[in-house]
Amino acid sequence: MKNITYKSTRDTNENAKLLSSAQAIKQGIAPNGGLFMPSEIVALERETVEAFASQSYDEIASHIISLYLTDYDKSDIADISKKAYSKANFPDGAAKVSKVTDKISVLELYHGPTSAFKDMALSIMPLLLKKALELTGEKREALILVATSGDTGKAALEGTKDIEGINTLVFYPKNGVSEIQKLQMETQEGGNVDVCAVEGNFDDCQTGVKNIFADPKIKAAAEKNGMFFSSANSINFGRLIPQVAYYFYGYAQMAKSGEIRFGDLIDICVPTGNFGNILAAYFAKSMGLPAGKLICASNINNVLADFFETGIYDANRQFFSTMSPSMDILISSNLERLLYLFEGAEKTSKYMSDLALAGRFIVPNEVGSRLQESFAGMFCDERNTSAAIKKVFEEYGYLIDTHTAVAFDCACRYESKNKTLVVSTASAYKFADDVYRALTGKSAGAGAARAYRLLNEFTGGKIPKALAELESKPKRFDSSVDVSGMKEYVIKKLIYVRK
Repeated sequence: MKNITYKSTRDTNENAKLLSSAQAIKQGIAPNGGLFMPSEIVALERETVEAFASQSYDEIASHIISLYLTDYDKSDIADISKKAYSKANFPDGAAKVSKVTDKISVLELYHGPTSAFKDMALSIMPLLLKKALELTGEKREALILVATSGDTGKAALEGTKDIEGINTLVFYPKNGVSEIQKLQMETQEGGNVDVCAVEGNFDDCQTGVKNIFADPKIKAAAEKNGMFFSSANSINFGRLIPQVAYYFYGYAQMAKSGEIRFGDLIDICVPTGNFGNILAAYFAKSMGLPAGKLICASNINNVLADFFETGIYDANRQFFSTMSPSMDILISSNLERLLYLFEGAEKTSKYMSDLALAGRFIVPNEVGSRLQESFAGMFCDERNTSAAIKKVFEEYGYLIDTHTAVAFDCACRYESKNKTLVVSTASAYKFADDVYRALTGKSAGAGAARAYRLLNEFTGGKIPKALAELESKPKRFDSSVDVSGMKEYVIKKLIYVRK
């Protein structure tokens, strides 16, 4: 098996020290602000892809992850995968493919403990991190800093709760998540976790966390207290690579059911804001998944859609708070990794510098054309998001959340001869008020619990157990800071006392 090493997307030094996967996962983000990338994208034989149809989800995940984490023992990764994707975490199975129309199937990734697709990676990433601490001989405790637009925060908290040697601190935009997402974080259990709201949007939270990673004084304070910083956002490669597995699983299930034949191309439509989920699809395609176009579906914060159409990434635009809040993002961190694959470290570093200084960058026309060979950028406004929820339920009897609705609308409008796999990133009950309003034209009124009960009564669906139990849980976290107070909050939390 090939030995895969890692370096930063901004490291222009050809003689730079290469890291093992354990070192890259432990650090999360490179000291120069770049993101770690593997020395190559590993190609799979067609026979291997076909064999996935007869394998369990954890077996597929173990196979994919082992290709990139070559300093881990394969048996350890297999054991970690079995634990992460067990019945305890995913009672109904890790993922499911549902055919909705003649051309569109949906890859459901929300059957985990927090009812969102982030569970697919964050059920396993903390276990990989814990193993990384062991492999690198790390004696300090990890303090995972998370910026979330809603789902990552809860999934990271749930995935790391009470894991020895790992502590988690989540920042979320105070008015930028759904009521249920907020309640999930406020009631989180675990003696090694903390949550803080930020007066600002997700980009403010994300920039604040990156600035903390880059601050030598805070790093020194952490070191003094026997801690170091790591990340559970998709800037951490240990979070990104598990996501590749579900694209192979989705394709295998479509072939197994007879919806496609092995070798047929499928388009994949992904609702995304930070670009990690669709980047994982690009990894899968590059590894040998028979994928045609990767449709990057945005809401009206359509900076990515504009980029793939024009080659201009311009974050200098109005920010909108939408009914699909996990996509309310103007700085898409994982796009940096795609730029690195297409143009290398020197140009990527320049793009990121331009983005930081001027809020925009432009790729050459030739690069834009190459990107369009794999990607199509589309967006869906609020009116059409609501219309998609209503249409899919009334015509097909299938209930989708607001983010999936964005992708479904884009998939329907994208003209292709291929079958399309729409990625469904959350249970409709996580955004019950907006889904209920789309279906009935009425507001569910105050209270998250009331919203998902009314939605349940109207649709006859099943409320996820973890969400149904939320209203009976005590709220543990109510801290709030402005953006400038994030560093001070972290310093106060550097000494964790396990409860």
